Amino acid sequence: MKAYAIGQLHNVNMGDAILMYLKSIDTTLAPFGGRFIIHGGAPEVLEGAFASALIVIEFADMATARAWYRSAAYQAILPLRADNSEGPIFLIEGVDAEHKAIDVLG
Repeated sequence: MKAYAIGQLHNVNMGDAILMYLKSIDTTLAPFGGRFIIHGGAPEVLEGAFASALIVIEFADMATARAWYRSAAYQAILPLRADNSEGPIFLIEGVDAEHKAIDVLG
């Protein structure tokens, strides 16, 4: 089952550290087959308020997503982002093609 690394970032300091992070992250993703699905952009907000940058990276499965996040390569650049932005970062498993909304009821 696909898994996703998701970040909802705000108060991003677009200085040298973030630029270095952006120049380096693709190299950390490559060995794990990670790819950006969403990387910022201007959302069309239909309900509520959203004032963050949304980042979604897809992986083959949760084990691979965890391995990427815990990798020495990613851990080496993580402070570049963490020290220059705020917001939650999390991993979450996707659903299969047959998923129906009622499936969440168990």
